[in-house]
Amino acid sequence: MQYIANHPEKERGDEIWLLSHKPVFTLGQAGRPEHLLSRGAIPVVQTDRGGQVTYHGPGQLVIYLLLDLRKRKMGVRDLVDLIEAGIVKTLEDYGVSGCTRREAPGVYVDNAKIAALGLRVRKGRSYHGLSFNIDMDLEPFRRIDPCGYQGMQVTQLADLVADRELLMKHSATRLVNNLLALLGYQQIESNNSQTGIV
Repeated sequence: MQYIANHPEKERGDEIWLLSHKPVFTLGQAGRPEHLLSRGAIPVVQTDRGGQVTYHGPGQLVIYLLLDLRKRKMGVRDLVDLIEAGIVKTLEDYGVSGCTRREAPGVYVDNAKIAALGLRVRKGRSYHGLSFNIDMDLEPFRRIDPCGYQGMQVTQLADLVADRELLMKHSATRLVNNLLALLGYQQIESNNSQTGIV
């Protein structure tokens, strides 16, 4: 899914892309191979986002935020704070208490990571974004040091809520709406189709 915020005064507006990857390990610009403990049959892809190694797979919500930070007068730390706030608010919507760590970006529940961030800013625009574990196979995380932290535990929303029905769809809509609200945009309706304009 792709949500586009159109502005008539410029060529292209801010965009938020929602997707789910096939199983893949990704290494960020600071990624060190020693944090990839056992890849097995899962491919490894080098990417230009910030950060270390992580895993993406079905049942994990990935959101790319393509934003004009220069126009917003936002720095990278401002964007990190905004994304984390959107994730924490989404967890609160489900009655789950999440927290952040200044020294290790992302969102945590009971010391286990539930969402990771990996960003890049080029010419005042942000690329890449976040991954939010919804209802997935967490085993591949045991094959890496998540985000470069040895022994870091990982969790997912499905293990923290009673109702897992349509969890991916509903949590995606909630998180996008929370991010849109923080960015000052109109929220989308939950029955929106694959592509919407706000």
